Amino acid sequence: MLKPLQGSGGSGVFLVNTKESPNLAQIVEAISRDGYVVAQEYLPEAKDGDVRMFVMNGQPLKVGDAYAAFRRVPSSSDVRSNMSSGGKAQAVKVTEEMLHLVELVRPKLQADGMFLVGLDIVGDKLMEVNVFSPGGLGSCQQLYDVDFAPAVIADLERKIAIRDHYGNELTNARLASV
Repeated sequence: MLKPLQGSGGSGVFLVNTKESPNLAQIVEAISRDGYVVAQEYLPEAKDGDVRMFVMNGQPLKVGDAYAAFRRVPSSSDVRSNMSSGGKAQAVKVTEEMLHLVELVRPKLQADGMFLVGLDIVGDKLMEVNVFSPGGLGSCQQLYDVDFAPAVIADLERKIAIRDHYGNELTNARLASV
């Protein structure tokens, strides 16, 4: 799959195989107009969709017993499972494999000061980390009848209190991971 680095919602995503090879240069040119192109392996499991799992402060976002995670299932023959591309949200059981992926990326997320991100998981592989547009908390609320937003807001308020106490001693990256 080829897609723009700066993008969201499945816009500009192409599944490229040998049939498209004569047009590969034009596809890359079209995608790269606004910057870099990402080449991503297409996994057969993707036909069943991917899992968007929210991670806050390097930990899975969880309220009570409910994880903020859901499966995005593509519509009909579309390879994209993005909600804005016609994908549908389904409840998902968070597995040990998914939690292990969170453990693996936690150090990097915290080192980079990532507060709230969405991990996109296909099968047992982490496909991408959405740091700019990790949408879907509303889908989680509808699927599980749990509002995850207050937990996010409470943590932001906690960070503001910490910043007020320490002033400029803490960088934003450090503050994002406390």
